[in-house]
Amino acid sequence: MLDNNQLLRFTTAGSVDDGKSTLIGRLLYDSKSIFEDQLEAIEKTSKKKGHNGVDLALFTDGLRDEREQGITIDVAYRYFTTPKRKFIIADTPGHIQYTRNMITGASTANVAIILVDARHGVIEQTKRHAFIASLLRIPHIIVCINKMDLVDFKEDIFDKVINQFEEISSKMLVKDIRYIPISALKGDNVVNRSKQMDWYQGAPLLHTLETMHISSDINKVDARFPVQTVLRPQREGFIDYRGYAGRVASGVLRVNDEITVMPSGFTSKIKTINTFDGEIQEAFAPMSVSITLEDDIDISRGDMIVRSNNKPEATQDIEVMLCWLHNNPAKPRAKYTIRHTSNEQKAMIKEVVYKIDINTLGRVNDDKELKMNDISKVKIHTTKPLMVDTYRENRTTGSIILVDDATNETVAAGMIV
Repeated sequence: MLDNNQLLRFTTAGSVDDGKSTLIGRLLYDSKSIFEDQLEAIEKTSKKKGHNGVDLALFTDGLRDEREQGITIDVAYRYFTTPKRKFIIADTPGHIQYTRNMITGASTANVAIILVDARHGVIEQTKRHAFIASLLRIPHIIVCINKMDLVDFKEDIFDKVINQFEEISSKMLVKDIRYIPISALKGDNVVNRSKQMDWYQGAPLLHTLETMHISSDINKVDARFPVQTVLRPQREGFIDYRGYAGRVASGVLRVNDEITVMPSGFTSKIKTINTFDGEIQEAFAPMSVSITLEDDIDISRGDMIVRSNNKPEATQDIEVMLCWLHNNPAKPRAKYTIRHTSNEQKAMIKEVVYKIDINTLGRVNDDKELKMNDISKVKIHTTKPLMVDTYRENRTTGSIILVDDATNETVAAGMIV
């Protein structure tokens, strides 16, 4: 059974002019998720540009530069709801120079929709986006073969693109890949079934997104609770209350569970679990709760409560697949602040092991400079231990960001390997 309030995050990726913004516009338009004033404004802009109908791409291209150039530059987030589910869409750019924006938009996604132009098939940019989706461990990929109206809705062209994509996906770590032939401009197989492609027996895109099983995407095995703050209300009824508040990153925690606080190693048992609505017996990801323990232990922000028989690794040396986000290149052996769950420490990039050539997806061993949009494997040393899992096992406790102390800007995002 589907949880009607379950939130699904998806990102769109594809080459320039593959129709990502048009597809999202079509999804919003046909599912009646657009306010009337928005619709009126876009109808006016479409008329000014000389279009006969509504230019659907304008629903997501929010920046003036995007509208003027007809391209997507920044990540545009859109929210919409159907009776079955809530959705957050991250419309990410197709240009190579905006690789960092795709990584930002895709890092929390359950599903990646990769658009392929039916006329051109799988091109280099498709491979690049598929690689990034695989690197970010997005559990589900939907390959939308768009512009089928321009190839007379032919089934053999659809099959040809599937074969091309299967060739690259065999090297990727994605379990669930689906293929849908669509025309975003005409609306075929986006929200409604296409009458032009009766040879396609699958569901349209919206139905696929509404019914996709995503509950198993969250790690339910490793209980991880990064402490964000300590609650001491000091008022009547709560004089001795000491609760540790935060969001469950993964796994399940129950009252009476034996726990260990990391990095100190002190052990105790869970006494109560409280939420805004009252006391509960168990908490699971991604719930926000306050936990009290049987014993008084010195716990502060950045510590992690875990089950005693299942602990993450506490380490000061981590290997990370890093995407450099900043215009200025990385400074050799410079100090940064590393943020990992609720923990902040000082850190230094010790070594660049190799860089990924984003065009060939091969390794480059001799170039050690980190510039904007570079993806590379690096070794980082921190001043105090971080409680980490690999990104493959846990997307929350396996991810980090680096912040420049001087400017407080986020300069890199990484996945722990």
